[in-house]
Amino acid sequence: MSILNVGQTALTAAQLGLSTTSNNIANASTPGYYREEIVQTEAGGQNTGSGFVGAGTTVQTIQRLYNSFLATQQNNSQSSYSSLNTNYSQISQINNMFANSTTGLSPTMQGFFDSVHTATSNPSAASSRQTVLTSAQSLASEFQSSSAQLSQMGDGVNSQITSTVQSINNYVTQIAGLNQSILTSEATNLGQTPNALLDQRDQAVSNLSQQIGVTVVPQGNQYNVFIGTGQPVVVGSNAYQLTTIPSPTNVSQTEIGYVNGGVPNQLPENSLTGGSLSGLLQFRSQSLIPAQNALGQMAIGLASAVNAQQQLGQDQNGLPGVSMFTAGTPTSTSNTNNLGTAVITTTISNVNALTTSNYTIKYDGVKYSLIRQSDNTLLYNSAVFPPAAAIDGLKFTIAGAPAATDNFLIQPTASGASGFGVAISNTAQIAMAAPIVTNAPGANKGTGLISAGVVNAPPPTDPNLTQPVTITFNGPPTAGTFNVTGTISGAPPTVNVPYVAGGNITYNGWTVQITGKPVAGDVFTIGPNVNGAGDSRNGLLIAGIQSVKSLDNSTTSIQGAYSQLVSTVGNQTANLLATSKAANVELTNATNAQQAVSGVNLDEEASNLLKYQQAYQAAGKVMQTVSTLFTSLLSEL
Repeated sequence: MSILNVGQTALTAAQLGLSTTSNNIANASTPGYYREEIVQTEAGGQNTGSGFVGAGTTVQTIQRLYNSFLATQQNNSQSSYSSLNTNYSQISQINNMFANSTTGLSPTMQGFFDSVHTATSNPSAASSRQTVLTSAQSLASEFQSSSAQLSQMGDGVNSQITSTVQSINNYVTQIAGLNQSILTSEATNLGQTPNALLDQRDQAVSNLSQQIGVTVVPQGNQYNVFIGTGQPVVVGSNAYQLTTIPSPTNVSQTEIGYVNGGVPNQLPENSLTGGSLSGLLQFRSQSLIPAQNALGQMAIGLASAVNAQQQLGQDQNGLPGVSMFTAGTPTSTSNTNNLGTAVITTTISNVNALTTSNYTIKYDGVKYSLIRQSDNTLLYNSAVFPPAAAIDGLKFTIAGAPAATDNFLIQPTASGASGFGVAISNTAQIAMAAPIVTNAPGANKGTGLISAGVVNAPPPTDPNLTQPVTITFNGPPTAGTFNVTGTISGAPPTVNVPYVAGGNITYNGWTVQITGKPVAGDVFTIGPNVNGAGDSRNGLLIAGIQSVKSLDNSTTSIQGAYSQLVSTVGNQTANLLATSKAANVELTNATNAQQAVSGVNLDEEASNLLKYQQAYQAAGKVMQTVSTLFTSLLSEL
């Protein structure tokens, strides 16, 4: 009977081995499946007086080949890759939009300035003026289109954040439910571990790590899962939800909230690392918003520069030029949680000093602070509201009274491109001419020459701008002086002014230069341009705005700012592509290491199948031998 019992245990062990191996083979391609093996031990022996005789074997359990370190490493690598890849896929859209040299904003901007330059060769022609107006309208349309595309990307990010949060909540609920199912199964099955449920839970954790970076803390056979700076989303069988909420300072932007006691509390974006959710948030804050602001800065800069030069010129009707373009203005938004009545208004006082950053104004009950968000620089901190003096080209005014902890979001350039438009509809309003003309009569005896003159910025309000002025020389050619007569304003004196060849002579809002060697009695005149239809001097200055360094404190031109935007987005895209590929390699290595321990190797399982088959046959032979022995024994009776 002892031999029969031994054979029976061997047969049972071989049968369980065959079943386990077969299950491994069946699930070789099942995501999240961990290879299983039987844990077999020797049964206790029986003392026969001549020594202990073995009592066979026992299968204690069927365990899965799980390594927590390798699983954690794989999940972390997966979170990192998912974040980078999501960020890369998003920024590629901006890169494709800006990098095309044949379509989009760059050629349209070039087309506008080219049309102005072409029109200067025949400023009185209606066709060339119409080309300028049409290209201006195309430029406005392109600015608005580019801004709309970026806004659509922002809406897409909001939608994806909402979808990702829903997925996170689903996985969190699933993990908590599996925790409870595992606990119940162990209690009702004499402590045996339900491997299939464990596999499902680990797969759910893996899926969750693709959405957001997680920390898993085992507690017995239960998983507690944490995100961010330690917020629990799973504790035993309890699940805690995330939600989406509108940004309190920008309602068009979706933020992440953690539900605690039924109340959602906004989580800081920088606390949510890893996973596609982090990639979306990083794309929005590090790429999308800066791109929108940079595009707006260009639009505001271009409109401001062209308008200023237009106002220094004269249109086809002989009138002072008017603004050609409009542009969006700064927005100042109160936090929806503010308790005070304060409202802040922001205006641009110096376009050249504008940055592409947003700003935060805070009030702590005693002091106001102004923070530039792009580099987190504290620009102002005082009990007095930011003074009238401009900060980064901006001026702020406040109405009402703030309460302690109130804060405000300032977006100086975000709407610049969306608000870019053409302010004129008549080609005659294009100020191609200068409002003044200069002349050196042929009767002059010296070699003095007078420049065409320019009107000084800002646009003069002095009605004397076009009043006739005469400059008369009254001294020797190299060390003489001159007198200025006519209706004039400006720096005195007007009599016996020392002559400096090529030096600026400024009166009435204009500046001219006289070169050469005028002699006593030579005169030069400055007067109104009464025949400006064929004049293109101001048009040439408008065409030259493209390369004038009028942005970033006179370090960048409008065209340079666009090139810088394209370069920045291109570099970010290239860096994300490289880091994403590196993260993918790391994920592959982590997955291979995990699979080397936990994955199903069909060759190995085929070998195990043969081994257990032979063991089963051998155990059957033992049972057959016992049967023969019994038959022989009975035949002797």
